[in-house]
Amino acid sequence: MLNKYPKIKVSLISLLSLTIILVAFVFWLRSLFPSTTNQIDLKLTQPQDLIYLSQGVEDIRGKILAVVTSTDIMGSTGKDTGYELTELARAYYVFKANGFDVDIASPKGGKPPVVIDDDDMGKFDFAFLNDKFAQYKVDNSLAIADVDKSQYQAVYFVGGKGAMFDFPENAAIKSIVSDYYQSGKVVGAVCHGPAALVNVTLDDGSALLANKTVASFTNDEELLLIPDAKEVFPFLLQNKLTEQGANFDAGPVYLGNLVQDGNLVTGQNPWSVWLVAEAMIKQLGYLPVKRQITAEENTISILTIYEDEGIVKAKEKITVLLSNQEQSFDRILLAVHSIVYAMQWEVGKSIDMLRLLSFADND
Repeated sequence: MLNKYPKIKVSLISLLSLTIILVAFVFWLRSLFPSTTNQIDLKLTQPQDLIYLSQGVEDIRGKILAVVTSTDIMGSTGKDTGYELTELARAYYVFKANGFDVDIASPKGGKPPVVIDDDDMGKFDFAFLNDKFAQYKVDNSLAIADVDKSQYQAVYFVGGKGAMFDFPENAAIKSIVSDYYQSGKVVGAVCHGPAALVNVTLDDGSALLANKTVASFTNDEELLLIPDAKEVFPFLLQNKLTEQGANFDAGPVYLGNLVQDGNLVTGQNPWSVWLVAEAMIKQLGYLPVKRQITAEENTISILTIYEDEGIVKAKEKITVLLSNQEQSFDRILLAVHSIVYAMQWEVGKSIDMLRLLSFADND
């Protein structure tokens, strides 16, 4: 028994040392990559500045309901939570550009709590914050129990850790998911949004999730940043979806992953939002309006190619992007994934990310 304590002490020291190194590493990397975008101008982005919207569909094709959490505190931790702004903003504009009006609902109605991560904010996100019409809808979200389900062709459940607390047991949410799925309407969800699919029963008494292939925020992603997630949340989402009969599709950590099973469309994490929103448009019977791929998406593409095909193919993708003046990628995001790999003790992959950064600077 006594012999185990020195080992525990060594492990704690190693973990603390790694944390200190990683924190220092983050600041060092950020010093290497000053932003090429005028952040002040970016924050002033207006909806009319989005070329994507001006080139979108003018006719109104229908309405989509976006549902966000009303939960503002993460369990008993006292930590703030809410819906993820980027997961609402980007999908909102995909729906709008493709001819769909969007209403916003929440379990309690009114102004829901929001999580804004400055590091993830792009022009679509700032445009959403500066969009008076969109902000009015957010600030006055409909109470989900009062929603007229017949008005909408699809429902989209926005992620955010708060969804883990007030989506699964909400009777109105379960009703709309069950009705829409069985009537062929589109049900979409991303990140923690698939918590809305938990506990949904169909008219024949079977679980909605039985034998359905879905994605959501994975256990690995949850536990990487919140080691005590099992105590913080009512359940781990991946576990709960699997327990209820789902075939869970877990993609690489923090990379985009879209899963579609008929009219059920789910995405793994925030980097899956564009994929989910456009897949919903396709399921509604329309070809999504073409848009310029963002630097963040291109970076995720590089990382996905690296995971699937190796560093040589990832370098080829970087070369293609660098040769196209209309395309770009986010070096900081690439560097952050070096840290993510290091946190998972995948040192070789962490070093490969630095090699890719060096290649991009020298190509």
